[in-house]
Amino acid sequence: MFYLGIDQHAKQLTISLRDESGSVRQARQVSTEPVRIANFLHELLLTCGTNGYYAIVEVCGFNDWLLELLPKHGCSRVFLIQPEKKRKIKTDRRDAKSLSELLWVNQERLRRGHPLNGVKQIVFPSAIDVENQRITLIRQRIGRQNTRTINQIKHILRRHNLQWEIPTKTFPSKSAITWLKHLTLPSWDRKELNWLLEELKSINGRLAELECEIATRCASDPRVQLLKTIPGVASFSALAFACRIGDVTRFTSGRGLANYWGLTPLVNDSGESTGRRGRITKAGSTVARWLLGQVVLHILRKDANMKAWYKTIRVRRGSKIARVAVMRKLSVVIRNMLASNQDYWTCRTEMLERRTKQIRTKKIRKPAA
Repeated sequence: MFYLGIDQHAKQLTISLRDESGSVRQARQVSTEPVRIANFLHELLLTCGTNGYYAIVEVCGFNDWLLELLPKHGCSRVFLIQPEKKRKIKTDRRDAKSLSELLWVNQERLRRGHPLNGVKQIVFPSAIDVENQRITLIRQRIGRQNTRTINQIKHILRRHNLQWEIPTKTFPSKSAITWLKHLTLPSWDRKELNWLLEELKSINGRLAELECEIATRCASDPRVQLLKTIPGVASFSALAFACRIGDVTRFTSGRGLANYWGLTPLVNDSGESTGRRGRITKAGSTVARWLLGQVVLHILRKDANMKAWYKTIRVRRGSKIARVAVMRKLSVVIRNMLASNQDYWTCRTEMLERRTKQIRTKKIRKPAA
């Protein structure tokens, strides 16, 4: 068996290939041009022969084509991992060499089907979840474009103090758009407004198409129906959470999902300095954290118990840290909802009852002074 470490970039791959003894057989750079990458993989297949090879790659935003290509050219298994902390001396060759060495060191675990030691290995999502992740990401980006366009239109109106003349309180509305089309402005402001109105119309069309697609996909996913019982969670948010969780059974506890989404604080314990915690790791999905930040505002308005717990933290640490703590708590609730197939209110109530029972048990066992 051979062990291939790949450091991937947009225009080139830096590879390190080790044999069974751990010796480096190849260390080179390969262009990602389709013809050249195909020639390299063909040569690699001839080198490895019937033994085959394992490959390991660090996650990045354009892994998809490589992950699909490797199994078609003799790769027995592909490992996708989170990148480690940036080294003081970092080169592509060093990275590829350390990745291939990591596979070789774990060769016994690979034969037994155990996960790699010392790295955060990424579980490949299903094909449906991959599509849902892409759709929800596009929905987020287009929503931001919509907000940006509306703000630019409002800025033009403020420059001429015309914001008071908008016929409706909400914007954009049909009557407001009609009013803007006939508004008299200086020449270039008029042209810019026309471009923005065309862009707004195009964005609204794309949003409508995405909303229909999201609603169709939500109807066939039972996880989404459970997540929609959370205050402030509609189809878009529920589908985004569900496709970024995948198989919930891989999280043995709610804290596992909070850590997966990068909501747990960094810890720096060394020597006499113990228990020092910093900002959250932000190691997981940015979309999931962004949506949790939006949902928290609804949770604090509609869940009295969660709001009371939030207030106790806010007094000590401030509102920002308190909101992150609620996000972390909400991720625990989401995991338990999906694992036990319960709606939000039932799951949250049972969690609260268990916690109250634990506190009472500790007080009873506490020895008298």
